[in-house]
Amino acid sequence: MPAKIRLQRHGKKASAYFHIVIADGRAPRDGKFIEKIGTYNPTTNPATINLDNAKALEWLSKGAQPTDTCRAILSYKGVMYMNHLMGGVAKGALTQEQADAKYAKWIGDKEVKVSGKVDKLANAKKDAYKNRMAAEAAAKESKAAKIVAKNTPPPAVEEAAPVAEAVATPEADAPQTEAEA
Repeated sequence: MPAKIRLQRHGKKASAYFHIVIADGRAPRDGKFIEKIGTYNPTTNPATINLDNAKALEWLSKGAQPTDTCRAILSYKGVMYMNHLMGGVAKGALTQEQADAKYAKWIGDKEVKVSGKVDKLANAKKDAYKNRMAAEAAAKESKAAKIVAKNTPPPAVEEAAPVAEAVATPEADAPQTEAEA
């Protein structure tokens, strides 16, 4: 069986991290492997990938087949692109200098993208913190206003001058007869 580039799971139930290994295709997932070429931690944002690009490229050139996830990781780190460029150099379509220049340009663009994402996430985290603090301050002020309103005595009400009682009319004082009722 050909060698496979695949992930080997480690870590606890909800916080897995992986080793990127070269293993025989018949070996179990977390079993025997030939060489460890890196690590992958998907729990961070963006995911943390430590990879020895030279070893990965060497194993790809030897015919090792990456799994789907490892292919995505190798592509993200530029190993698949470098393998593609090395194929072009072997066929004579490119010189080594041209391939190195294309790869360096690609790596530079990729680093700008990743640093932009990291900055965006950091700014979003700061903005969320500021919004939470502003909402908390507003809630604190409203609670303080309610407490002050509750604890202050009501203003003294001045007693109004007594209203002169209405003069009684003779009709109101007269007893009613049975016919009127």
